[in-house]
Amino acid sequence: MDELVQILRSGNHSLVVAGNGIRIFDGRGISDLYGLLTEHPDLLRGASVADKVVGKGAVALLILGGVRELFAGVISTSALGLLEDSGISLRFGRKVPYIINRKGDGLCPVETLCKDCATAAQCLPLIREFVTKTPTSK
Repeated sequence: MDELVQILRSGNHSLVVAGNGIRIFDGRGISDLYGLLTEHPDLLRGASVADKVVGKGAVALLILGGVRELFAGVISTSALGLLEDSGISLRFGRKVPYIINRKGDGLCPVETLCKDCATAAQCLPLIREFVTKTPTSK
């Protein structure tokens, strides 16, 4: 895990996944995690993941993907709550009450969507709708 955290930080990447090799991502928000879960779920199953910012939606995708361990640079309180009984080993840099949006003037939209969900499975259709309606821009 230390190597993944080093890669994440030194390259200012958004996501590093190690399972069958190491894969590095620089997408915004949860787009890369969602893509992995829906298009390459085998890459998440049993993987170690280092993620820059982890909210409740990202945790839902990690749980559904069967990730083994997670390092989060920043993690929200609601993400910690969902992770509690997941069996995913966790290390994090900083805990925050919630993830803020890109403008810095409110909550992250995915964090808002998932706030009332009690399980990862309840988050998935909300995330799917959000990802499919949001234009991809880097």
